[in-house]
Amino acid sequence: MKLGVFSPVLSAVSFKEMIEYLSSLGVEQVEMGAGGCPGKAHFDPEVLLKDDKKIEEIKQILADNNMEISAISCHGNPVHPDKAVAKAYHDDFNNAVLLAEKLGVTTIIGFSGCPGDSENSKYSNWVTCPWPNEFGEILNWQWNEVLIPYWKKEAEFCKAHGITKIAFEMHPGFCVYNPETVLRLREAVGDIIGANVDPSHLYWQGMNPVQVIKVLGEAGAIYHFHAKDTKIDEHNTAVNGVLDNKGYGDIANRSWVFRTVGYGHGKEEWNDIISTLRTVGYDGTVSIEHEDGLMSPKEGLEKAVRFLQDVLIKETPGAMWWV
Repeated sequence: MKLGVFSPVLSAVSFKEMIEYLSSLGVEQVEMGAGGCPGKAHFDPEVLLKDDKKIEEIKQILADNNMEISAISCHGNPVHPDKAVAKAYHDDFNNAVLLAEKLGVTTIIGFSGCPGDSENSKYSNWVTCPWPNEFGEILNWQWNEVLIPYWKKEAEFCKAHGITKIAFEMHPGFCVYNPETVLRLREAVGDIIGANVDPSHLYWQGMNPVQVIKVLGEAGAIYHFHAKDTKIDEHNTAVNGVLDNKGYGDIANRSWVFRTVGYGHGKEEWNDIISTLRTVGYDGTVSIEHEDGLMSPKEGLEKAVRFLQDVLIKETPGAMWWV
């Protein structure tokens, strides 16, 4: 496994400064945001796709610092019912794919998106229960008329431009938010579809990341991994449950908040997560995503790096010498 970092946390510095800093910490890979929710602070495809010299400069900076790009990320909602919003996310995603092709990156990360409840909707409609019965009708329409046709077409575009893995982050608010929905879309579209496993989004939904990894690993569907933690506030959750729409800055009153790895769950938990990843055959990137409202970018990132350097399994075990 290789230790990586998701780039938005360092959007305030230049690409070169970021790569040199991460290399000095012992980070081996970087996951680059290139549109959509992660923004384009370092990688603006519309600029870079027209500048081969800049592409070569990027490659040289990476080589000089023994750094690799693990994936290009472009999270958004390309099936949004507002056609203008959908097009903006769609264009960003496709440009990110074209940039990945130029850089020799074969994994792209994003969200599945979520349509509205009909062609005439204004906003997305995330269905979370089967009753009243119209919710089931909405889900059938979203999946069969919008989501599956869209990603079948996008999968062909990705394949044509060298992408072998589309890694969806399982995130509430979008149609793909748990293993069942990842595998449903994968079955409909093909094995180019897989998961970017992020424990932080699993914890607050009540899932067990170790069990999620086992299920997705058995299906060969783990394509990337985010190292991000969540702290569940037992009092607030006991009173109000986990569906919390208060702002992320309202830390004292929320049912859960994102934390730097080790501050939501301890080392034993993360040892189990990393060991299970290895057990199911995942030997890819463990990419730190820092969104901790109690720590600065530098402090939270460096704490996560130190924590994971002690947790990651780096070497091949070899023969069982004790047998």
